[in-house]
Amino acid sequence: MSKEYENELLKKISSLSESAGCYLYKDRNETIIYVGKAKNLKKRVSSYFTRQTDPKVQAMLEKVRTVDCVLTESEQEAFLLENSLIKQHKPKYNILLKDDKTYPWIVIKNEPFPRIYLTRRKNDDGSKYYGPYASAAMARNVLNLLTTLYKIRTCNHSITKENVDRQKFKVCLQYHIKRCAAPCTGIQLESDYNENVSEAEEILRGNVGVVSRKIHGKMIKYSSELRFEEAQQLKDQYMTLENYATESRLVTGNVRSADVFSFAQYEKTAFVNCLHISNGVIISGYTIEYNLKLNEPKEQILAIGIVELRSKLQSCAKEVIVPFFPDIEPDGVVFTVPRRGAKHKLLKLSERNANQRRTELMTQLRATPERHETRILRRLQSDLHMTLLPARIECFDNSNMIGTNPVASCVVFLRAKPAKKEYRKFNVRTEGPNDYESMREIVFRRYKSVTDPDQLPQLIVVDGGKGQLSAAADSLKRLNLYGKVVLIGIAKRLEEIYFPQDPIPLYLDKNSESLKLIQRIRDEAHRFAITFHRNKRSKQQTTSALDNIPGIGKTLKDKLLTKYKSLKRIKDAPIEELEKLIGRKNAEKLLMGLNSTAE
Repeated sequence: MSKEYENELLKKISSLSESAGCYLYKDRNETIIYVGKAKNLKKRVSSYFTRQTDPKVQAMLEKVRTVDCVLTESEQEAFLLENSLIKQHKPKYNILLKDDKTYPWIVIKNEPFPRIYLTRRKNDDGSKYYGPYASAAMARNVLNLLTTLYKIRTCNHSITKENVDRQKFKVCLQYHIKRCAAPCTGIQLESDYNENVSEAEEILRGNVGVVSRKIHGKMIKYSSELRFEEAQQLKDQYMTLENYATESRLVTGNVRSADVFSFAQYEKTAFVNCLHISNGVIISGYTIEYNLKLNEPKEQILAIGIVELRSKLQSCAKEVIVPFFPDIEPDGVVFTVPRRGAKHKLLKLSERNANQRRTELMTQLRATPERHETRILRRLQSDLHMTLLPARIECFDNSNMIGTNPVASCVVFLRAKPAKKEYRKFNVRTEGPNDYESMREIVFRRYKSVTDPDQLPQLIVVDGGKGQLSAAADSLKRLNLYGKVVLIGIAKRLEEIYFPQDPIPLYLDKNSESLKLIQRIRDEAHRFAITFHRNKRSKQQTTSALDNIPGIGKTLKDKLLTKYKSLKRIKDAPIEELEKLIGRKNAEKLLMGLNSTAE
């Protein structure tokens, strides 16, 4: 990961909420590559970047470009949301680092005298599934409640009228310990059994209050009829349900399928959050940002967000919960503005997610005021009509003397400052003084080995006019990079800016910061190329002079060049110093050869 991306990521992490929720790591393509859950989002995400990690985790972190979060009310909800997000997005690194175990569901089997049991696999067999539950222990607690209240059978007998009439089955231990009413022997009628299953289903749907009130009504009725033993049994059921309702809270109350939208704003930026609920569970959450241009009303912004996010999440929910009515009336959708209850709690949760994104933006703006370099780059981005900020700029230039010793340079500027450790020098292989072919060659050589798109610059500058620019564009086309990077050429005569396939140049104001930055980069590329060319020519001249001296071989030549660097310094060196370095006879041969060359 480049230093630029790492700094931006760490800034965002520093502004994360300390609430429970899920975090989503995304790569450069905005693809979710990992989903995790946390009791404290800020602490958990920060731990990835402050502790030593194993190679697999480190490989994942290298691809992370941003992190998004979805807040939840509790760690339990984070468990459920994580499972839903992993199933929906199938992140690359969750598949690698997690096993294939899924979260448990409770199923009401589609069969006579339906069984109710725990499962991790959903089949399309007409059965009814409820969940998922955050843990098997939680699901078992619910299942034990249902079997205790309603004596649901646990056997897998095929209870048909024929089998009951033939008395194929006998009562089992479950009947004797009062955990089953023996429907397999005809002791319990199918209508009574199905009534119990219906009440159990209401509990699984979250309608505990409906069942509780029904049991309470029966209890009062039996008591008034002096049926105290039956009333006591119902009282036990009623108290069990009340305790369950107090100790456990369903994720979304009675809301089964809905989209919950909220709105937040900070200066010229608006945020719209959506929580998508299906089967009583939050299965996804998303926040989008809008840069306001004309002080658009919040009703209009919310309407745009609803259309965009419902399309993005492929939601067909009929109910949409909103903080205020948007400027839209889609067919088949009912808007609700709740003031209390479960829907109001969901709206508040969505607002927390939207406000969290707003807080992140505010923290980043306060922590990193726009620097001088950033302002210049933004101006350059605007002047060149670029979609990305030109944080990395690379510039190419050729240098030769009547076709001899042709060389080229590539200089790199990061955030408007030279990154000299990343400069590159090229010995041009193209024969003859051909600037166009030389440019075509070095651009191809520079980018042919680039496999990671993050290593590409946002802007490539070519020192030259239309000819050099066309040559560079040809190389980018061969590498399938044309159009992925902005390419321009700058001609020296009038400092025109050329774009490929555009015959009309762009003229920037001579005093503009954008043009001054481009000129500075161009001049640096020219300086670097000229310096390389001079050094190469000097070395070649020195090497050629020494090669022509009899008795001075490669070993002695290397010694001389290592110590003196140039031919002039060798000539000016005292004879005693040369004798000490290469010996008396060799020193005499050297001076004789240099003197004869000079003549």
